[in-house]
Amino acid sequence: MDYTPHTPDDIATMLQTIGVSRLDDLFRDIPDAYRLPQLPDLPPALSEQEAWRHMAALSTQNTVPTMTLMGAGAYHHYIPAVVGHMIGRSEFYTAYTPYQAEISQGILQAIYEYQTMIARLTGLPVANASMYDGASSMAEGAVLAGKTLNRSRILIGRTVHPEYRRVVSTYCAANDYTLTEIPYDTAGRVDTQALMAAMDDRTAAVCVQSPNFFGIIEDFRAIEPVAHGTGALLIAGFTDATSLGLLKPAGAFGADIVCGEGQSFGNPLNYGGPYLGIFAASEKLLRKIPGRLSGMTVDLDGNRGFVLTLQAREQHIRREKATSNICTNEALCALAASVYLVSLGKNLRKLAELNVYKARYLKEKLSALPGWEAPFSSPCYNEFVLNCPDPLKVNAAWQEAGVVGGYILAKDYPELQNGLVLCATEMLGKDDIDHAAAVAATVR
Repeated sequence: MDYTPHTPDDIATMLQTIGVSRLDDLFRDIPDAYRLPQLPDLPPALSEQEAWRHMAALSTQNTVPTMTLMGAGAYHHYIPAVVGHMIGRSEFYTAYTPYQAEISQGILQAIYEYQTMIARLTGLPVANASMYDGASSMAEGAVLAGKTLNRSRILIGRTVHPEYRRVVSTYCAANDYTLTEIPYDTAGRVDTQALMAAMDDRTAAVCVQSPNFFGIIEDFRAIEPVAHGTGALLIAGFTDATSLGLLKPAGAFGADIVCGEGQSFGNPLNYGGPYLGIFAASEKLLRKIPGRLSGMTVDLDGNRGFVLTLQAREQHIRREKATSNICTNEALCALAASVYLVSLGKNLRKLAELNVYKARYLKEKLSALPGWEAPFSSPCYNEFVLNCPDPLKVNAAWQEAGVVGGYILAKDYPELQNGLVLCATEMLGKDDIDHAAAVAATVR
């Protein structure tokens, strides 16, 4: 049965309307060499049982890595079974974006609880639940700063994830803002002297990331007074949200906006998405932050209820005054994060510590190899940079051994030609790390 069963008369009428004489004319932009003159000879149809057996045989040809040393914005963490069970429940999995609060109480409560946990982790009083991913979250923060302060300069550390910097650049171009990158110092952190020299009264925001792209923990105590010295907003980002379980929150250092990627909280590696943008802000920005906020209230009978609050700033209500075009919702990914955080509780700190220990062991094992050395000595979380004899050969050797290798820095940082960003999470055991080091030792 045709998917769109048009009659010959229907087709003739449509062709006449758009000004072509036959269906083939719709494909005339495709060269003849790439067009099939007739359908290929297909084998006879298989039964469902035969098709299943055939596909299963094909799947055995897949080469699945046994472990990964790659981080760089997407992290392999263990996801408790309860996460998939809860988000797979029909009342959550099939729920529509909660425009109508009276029929979305469960979703709105889940969002409210997510916001509460994110606010506590980031050290800021307000969090939303509607950002696409970490990169767009940082970009939204930069635009918010520009519009709030009526300034047009954004400063961003070169230690921020390269893809985040590109997204911020795109947003800045769309808003006629100038974007200036601040170099890093010999410790692998934002160069505060260069930052100080770049600041002026046109600067709207200073964007940094901690742990940064090199895995290094930035010094907010040095950055905060420089950023606020000219009245700019300090935007603190992150890529692995589990670091929030161990590091002092950026909000406690005076950050005005904390944004980053929440994929590590119960969302699997999935070819780049869907991911979860985290966004938290100070109370003075409450009415300007993008996305949706779920608030708790009471009805006329005193019963607790949940609503989408402060919607006057939403682009679908007052588009001409909106600070953002964010109009979707990441409720399912946020729910996964909520279930993940609830299931771990205070053990999130223990998990974060385990990540630090694993990374330290991996770094020690690889640094002991000839030609391997660390260009930076600053404290790291679960990622770090090592120079090695030949990153391409090392990654190829690891791939052959079923290991996903590190992120090659040369394409984004030409001055770090031999640099690899490597990551270790709780998913690596001692034997895994020893195996990875043994494979790397074979590369000359």
